Amino acid sequence: MLPFNSFFDATKLHPDGEIDVSYSDDLGRHWVKGNQGEPLEPANNASAKQLGHVEDKQWIAVNHIVGNRFQDHVYAAWAVFNGNGGGIKVRMAVSRDRGQTFAKAVTITPPSQVGPGATYVYPEIDAVGDVYVAVVSFPANGTSSTIYVSRSADDARTFGPFVPVTTVTTPPGDVYPNTRFRSGIAENFAVSPTFAGHLYLTYEDWDPLIGQADVKFTQSTDSGRHWSTPVVVNDNIDLPGGATDQFQPSVAAGPGGAVAVAFYDRRAACPNDPSVLAADVGRTNFCIDTSLQAYKDDGSGAARVGGNVRISRFTWDPEQPGQHLGGLSQYPCAGATDPCARGRGFIGDYFGLAVSASNIYALMVSTHYPSDVTADEGGPVYYQQQVLATVPRAGFGPGY
Repeated sequence: MLPFNSFFDATKLHPDGEIDVSYSDDLGRHWVKGNQGEPLEPANNASAKQLGHVEDKQWIAVNHIVGNRFQDHVYAAWAVFNGNGGGIKVRMAVSRDRGQTFAKAVTITPPSQVGPGATYVYPEIDAVGDVYVAVVSFPANGTSSTIYVSRSADDARTFGPFVPVTTVTTPPGDVYPNTRFRSGIAENFAVSPTFAGHLYLTYEDWDPLIGQADVKFTQSTDSGRHWSTPVVVNDNIDLPGGATDQFQPSVAAGPGGAVAVAFYDRRAACPNDPSVLAADVGRTNFCIDTSLQAYKDDGSGAARVGGNVRISRFTWDPEQPGQHLGGLSQYPCAGATDPCARGRGFIGDYFGLAVSASNIYALMVSTHYPSDVTADEGGPVYYQQQVLATVPRAGFGPGY
């Protein structure tokens, strides 16, 4: 987690933060701060405003393979943004006693392999306990970024070469057309718990010639040494001049070779609904749903199962909340300003996706549901809320 000191003085310095870990041994009823109560990456009195040693993009993986030599080992990874030309590095700390203590964090992204600006890290565990990490390297000149994957077979003590998987392009200024919110994390990564060395990677990719984004998918069946040619996940067919964006994907793998990719989808026009701002009703390539594509890996790689399935019950308006409270806009502005400048809104960097033996679970954003807060304008404030979708695996046919 990324706890922070939420204090803003007259200079509007961003709050200091650190990397902590907590764990529960009773299904989430009670939580304990791990690492004997100490942060994995301590704050050093720097702030994002000062652009020095800012922690972010934390993720965690646990080896839960019964009988494995690394069973119950915990792998925490995050990025440190050094600013002022200092670049971005990915750090990892490992616990070998179920989170009670962690070894000293080390940097795992060598600049000679991935460049000086690597972030968006995902650690994952495969069926034999090997540890993988995926990162995105951002070049200083602002051209297309590269996604890399590396493997450790010795409990994350050392990592092999970072293999370039594919390039990824995001929209100019990380803002999609007709949009104020900024783009989120470009890629997502999962590893099969069934087949050793089977890796799955999804990412959003912007086509500057068309002015539109698609979700793409690539996979490896040899521990990341070689990768398949990326394919487009979304199956919408846009009308000429009516391109729509599909973006911010997540991927998850579950038992029995099940793989799922979910993503935000703008193929449907904004509905006439009380939760949609009047100015946005009928707009195209604007409001958002969540779509899901199922895959099945039988040991030779993941293959598509059917087509895209809409898993959000309601299409939602990313311009909500458009209301005010106490004279202040309730729009989620990443820059903490009112009014919020273009490209400074925020709908989250990613959403959660998991596959169990029976279901696929997606935890995603929606502004459809009214809060119990009354806006200055009257009526409810339509805040962003987390929505859980439960999708039965049986709906994708026998054997899925």
